[in-house]
Amino acid sequence: VTLLVALLTWGLRGLLLRRAVLDRPNERSSHAVPTPRGAGLALVPVVLLLWAGLARHDALPGQAGLVLAAALALLLVSFGDDLRGLSAGVRFPMHLLAVAAGLWAPPPDWSLTQGLLPRWADLLLAGLAWLWFLELTNFMDGIDGISGVELGSIAFGLVLLAALGLLAPGQGLAALLLLAALLGFLAWNWHPAALFLGDVGSVPLGYLVGWLLLLACGQGLWPAALILPAYYWADATLTLLARLRRGERVWQAHRGHFYQRALASLRHGQVAGAILLADLLLVGAALLAARGQVWAGLGLGALIVLLMLLWLARRAR
Repeated sequence: VTLLVALLTWGLRGLLLRRAVLDRPNERSSHAVPTPRGAGLALVPVVLLLWAGLARHDALPGQAGLVLAAALALLLVSFGDDLRGLSAGVRFPMHLLAVAAGLWAPPPDWSLTQGLLPRWADLLLAGLAWLWFLELTNFMDGIDGISGVELGSIAFGLVLLAALGLLAPGQGLAALLLLAALLGFLAWNWHPAALFLGDVGSVPLGYLVGWLLLLACGQGLWPAALILPAYYWADATLTLLARLRRGERVWQAHRGHFYQRALASLRHGQVAGAILLADLLLVGAALLAARGQVWAGLGLGALIVLLMLLWLARRAR
C-alpha cells in the first residue's frame, strides 16, 4: 500500500505540474516556491477502496458505506476548492452534511458517552466533535510533513490499541492501512515537500480519522481518543480563540498556529519531527489511559501538549 501510494503520488505530481495546479506563496504561506497541491487525489481513493473491502467483509461496524460515500463527496467538493477556491459558505455546509450523514452509520448500540447523556445529546456532542476534528485537520495542514505525521501517529495509536485487544480488529486493520498509505504520501511531502496534500486530502482524511476516533469512543476508549490528537486540537483551539479575541476573520488562512510561528527559528522538518516525538509520547499516554490508568494518561497527555506548545512558542520569539 505504501509503495502504491508513493507511485500514484509521483504520477499525480507530474499531472498537477502540467495542469499548473499550484499552491503559490502569499503573505500567509509557510513555503517560498510554487508547489503542486492535490496529493489527496492519490491517497484518499486508495484508502476508500481498501476500507470498502473491509466493509464488504463486515470488518467495519455499522453502515460504513455511508461514511465512505460521504468522504468521497468531500473529496470532490474539496478538489473544487483546490482548483477554484470555494467560499466558506459552500464548503462548511458540505462538511456539516457529511458529518450529519455519518451519524447514521454507527451500530445501533453505539454511544459516545456510554449512555451518560440522552441519545439526542450524545449524537449532538459526537457531531460537534467530529466536525471540529474535520475542520482542525484542514486548519493544521500548514507546513511540510505535519499532516502525515499527525494523522499517521493517530493511526499508529489505534493499531496498537487493536493489537492489545482493546479495539475491534477491523478498526485496527483500517488504521494500519491508513498508516501505510500516509507513509507513501509522506515520502513526497517531507521537507522540502514535492507536493502538498491539499483540501482534497486534508478534509476527507480528517473526516475518516474522526470516524475511527468516534468508533473508539463507542468502545469505551474515549480517553485514548481524546489524547491521541491532543496536540492537534490544543494548537488549533487555542489559536482560534486567540484570533477571535483579536477580532480576526477566523475562516481566512493565516500563519498564527504555534507550529507555524516556530518557523521563525526552525525548519519545517525540525518542527514536524518535534511534533512526531510529542505524538509518539501521546500514543504512550493513550495506551496508559486505555489500560485503566485514565487520570494518569490524561494528566501525562496534558503535560506533553503543554510542554510542546511552550517550546514552540519559545522558538517563535
